[in-house]
Amino acid sequence: MIRVFDVRVVDEDGSQLGVMRTADALRLAQERGLDLVEVAPLASPPVARLLDFGQYKYELTKREKEAKRRQRSVTFKEVRLKPKIGIGDFDTKVRRAIEFLEEGDRVKVAVQFRGRELTHPQIGRDLLDKFADQIKDHGVVERPPLLEGKSMHISVASVHKPKAHEPTPAAAAKSHAGTDEDGAPIPGAEEETSSVETPVNPVAPGPEPDDGAAPNGKVN
Repeated sequence: MIRVFDVRVVDEDGSQLGVMRTADALRLAQERGLDLVEVAPLASPPVARLLDFGQYKYELTKREKEAKRRQRSVTFKEVRLKPKIGIGDFDTKVRRAIEFLEEGDRVKVAVQFRGRELTHPQIGRDLLDKFADQIKDHGVVERPPLLEGKSMHISVASVHKPKAHEPTPAAAAKSHAGTDEDGAPIPGAEEETSSVETPVNPVAPGPEPDDGAAPNGKVN
């Protein structure tokens, strides 16, 4: 309810009707079958507009939904490497990181050390330097390789503008299948994918034991 005495009235088509008493403006709105809505309460005098309030709320909600649909926040993706990663798997990780960067996301590239691998951090540093060189056209390394605990990582910022896009029907169905009625993720709904790494120097299998010989090389 408008409580001020005078308002500046704007017609439904945006035309200025001037300043008039609130009671007169309400009477005018009723005559036209419209509502008198205060759109600028801090103005002097406040601005009120003649419009269909139901249609106004519908259009406002529609614009808010459209803005949310087009908005895309930058997320932080992670790519994990191993010191003994194979060439083919390394190239696959590079392509995946480039896909993230092309979407406008930031990427964390981490090398995971296990056991004695931690005594050779230079291997991880060289691996990250090589990785950064492969993606330099799509991202900028924010800081040099940093060793924390049993992993060494770099953070890469994308040089691309974040893309706003609608999810595909398949992706929407998959996302819906992994959430409950409130949109919360269901434990176990997503399965972690893994890739098979090809060693750079594969070990050839040993010779088969002769007939009559035990696996330890002794003859029975």
